[in-house]
Amino acid sequence: MTRHVQTLVVGGGISGLVCAYALQKAGVEVLLAEASAQPGGVIHSVRRDGYLLEHGPQSFSGTSQLRSLCVELGIADQLLEAPARAARYVLVNGKLQAVPMSPPAFFASSLINGSTKWTLVRDIFGKSAPSEADESVAAFVRRKFSDQLLDRLVGPFVSGVYAGDPEKLSLRSAFPLLHEAEKAAGSIVRGMMRLAKNKKEPRERATLNTFRDGSETLVRALASELAAKLLTKTAAANIYRQNDGSFHVSLEGGSNDSVSAKSVVFATPTDVTGKLFAQLDSSFESLLTTIEYAAVAVVSLGYAKKDVGHSLNGFGFLVPRSAGLRILGTVWNSSLFPGRAPDGHALLTTFVGGATDPSAARLSSEELSNIVHTEIAPLLAIKNAPAFCSITIWPRALPQYNLGHADRLASIHKSLTRFPGLFLTGNYLRGPAIGACVEQALAVAEEIKAVSVR
Repeated sequence: MTRHVQTLVVGGGISGLVCAYALQKAGVEVLLAEASAQPGGVIHSVRRDGYLLEHGPQSFSGTSQLRSLCVELGIADQLLEAPARAARYVLVNGKLQAVPMSPPAFFASSLINGSTKWTLVRDIFGKSAPSEADESVAAFVRRKFSDQLLDRLVGPFVSGVYAGDPEKLSLRSAFPLLHEAEKAAGSIVRGMMRLAKNKKEPRERATLNTFRDGSETLVRALASELAAKLLTKTAAANIYRQNDGSFHVSLEGGSNDSVSAKSVVFATPTDVTGKLFAQLDSSFESLLTTIEYAAVAVVSLGYAKKDVGHSLNGFGFLVPRSAGLRILGTVWNSSLFPGRAPDGHALLTTFVGGATDPSAARLSSEELSNIVHTEIAPLLAIKNAPAFCSITIWPRALPQYNLGHADRLASIHKSLTRFPGLFLTGNYLRGPAIGACVEQALAVAEEIKAVSVR
């Protein structure tokens, strides 16, 4: 049987869910097909043995669109906000040092030396021009500042956001505001101030959020709104264009129906999207599959608080690659949000792998647990083995906005113009953060809505 809808969304991660919800709200007849048993992609919250675990992102930055979405869904009252002044640490010379969070603190900090501080002063009063060629984050920081800033702050931050390699990551794709700031004023500091002044929207207070029952609260609320319009265990198998310009998509799994749709949104990872698009144009697959992904292991360990000598007062810490450890960083979950661990216990979630250590994702759970405990124990004065362990491995955790990413996306979008009615949304386009995915998915929904009402 063939079902006829205005829009078919393929992929039920956060991007697909938000796009489908926005379309349904706008009165567009929509159907969402998700291949796995439950929607949400890497957003997955689990309660186990008194712990509340996040198998994917541990929290998210609050944005105006994300907050508005929560209000619409009736879950805004379930939002939790991390302490605004929660300290962040970085490992330097075997010890955790607080990351300065303000200009005065930065210049007073012993985290970086005087010559690196001078490069910041030079940027404020000097002028430089951005590279005409696509420039890596590492090359940019070395050119503008210093190797020390790259090693101790920027590199760990890149690991925390992208699990990426700063030597490969494109500055203008991964951190476009920095590129635009230098382009606008010849100075990062002056440029950022100018961009903020020219921004029409009111400045938002940066927040770090989750929900009382975990980040999957958002997924569940969206899925509930879509109800029967969300098909799980249902994958798109084949797609072709029909004579009237609409698309015919064969489904496999929970629903073996086929769908005829005027527009199709692919909210799937690039490997899945590429294979489906190749049925329309073989060039799509090669363009999409050139976008690399980093594998990440999420290792959550629970300890009795009496066995942890560190106060765990703060957000957690990041680890420079020069430290010689395999862990990328650790989030102190139970210090940030209530209800993450049983009374008298602490929950610590550590990330291993990323673009600089791809082999980590092939280790066994026991090996990963041992590595993490062995490496964090001396840093946090942990005396005994963990009382709890949970490990999730994501072979394709985060897309890498590596050098040439902007050109790859431009080629993809150029090819897409030959197929009106086909749309892309996902974490490889405008940023991997949940807020960025929501923003991009809503923008795609607006495009489809504009076409549908003509």
